[in-house]
Amino acid sequence: MRVETTRVANPVRLQHMAGFYDSMPDLVGQALPLVSAAFARAEPVALAVRPTTERALHDVAGGAAGFVTLESAATARGSGQTMATRRARQLRELTAAGAVTVLTEHDHELDGVDGRYWTELDAAQSIALGDLPVSLVCFFPQFPLHLEILDGARRNHPQLLVAGERRRNPAHRSPRDVLAAIPASTPLLLGPPEVTLTYTAWQLHDVRCAVEQVLADVPTFVATRIEDVVLAVNEVATNAVEHGGHQARLALWVDDDELVCEVHDIGTLVEPLPGMRAPHPSQPRGRGLWIARQLCDVLHIWWDAQGTHVRLHAGP
Repeated sequence: MRVETTRVANPVRLQHMAGFYDSMPDLVGQALPLVSAAFARAEPVALAVRPTTERALHDVAGGAAGFVTLESAATARGSGQTMATRRARQLRELTAAGAVTVLTEHDHELDGVDGRYWTELDAAQSIALGDLPVSLVCFFPQFPLHLEILDGARRNHPQLLVAGERRRNPAHRSPRDVLAAIPASTPLLLGPPEVTLTYTAWQLHDVRCAVEQVLADVPTFVATRIEDVVLAVNEVATNAVEHGGHQARLALWVDDDELVCEVHDIGTLVEPLPGMRAPHPSQPRGRGLWIARQLCDVLHIWWDAQGTHVRLHAGP
């Protein structure tokens, strides 16, 4: 898989706004003027909303022409940073021809235990989509199950949609500040790994060999995909021993023809969501986690008192 490893620096172009609704008719009523304005500019509208909302928008807008359906957030398995990476990849293709309006909707099934997913997702989108000509409007219920959902929405969005008008949000904070207060969530624990390996920078060859050996026994992984996954794990493993201490720990699982890998180190994570944007060409280093995010199905980074942790999922 060819991965773009650098990008020319662009100013922030993302327009990120939150809207709040109390019913389906209210949501559709707020969204319709945004859709109509985008269509009047000959601008496509990308949707990441529930199926019932999408059908309602199609009905009131007069059909599906001009709408694009984005990938379901459920595919990111509860990782907001992974969803933002995937959304950026899809929107980068859509914006190649010009600006795009994007409408998203809260889905309570993705709340997790405390609603932190939505805070992580919006902070990650602010980073990953920052240089794209996208008008992103995120709709939230006025009374969600978790208070964190509303608090996160108010902190993450520079603008608010109020009575059909864009207004500056005085509660807005930078993604770094938001995630410093609400760190990325810890994924569910897995069972005993099939392979464990403690390694140093001098043993990265052993890390690559361990991944190759595990995947060699999985018939659905072709040689080129194995190369991609080995590269992704190597980038994560290298980052751990370069920035997180002289020693790190690798764990591997194979489940349903999918590789799951975790890398743990004792370092402190300075950048809350590393690898969300490709570095500028003038930066000689720092592309490893960006590359790994592009090559994996899921890549989730979190941190705690024991250090920094990365879990990646990679299918065939």
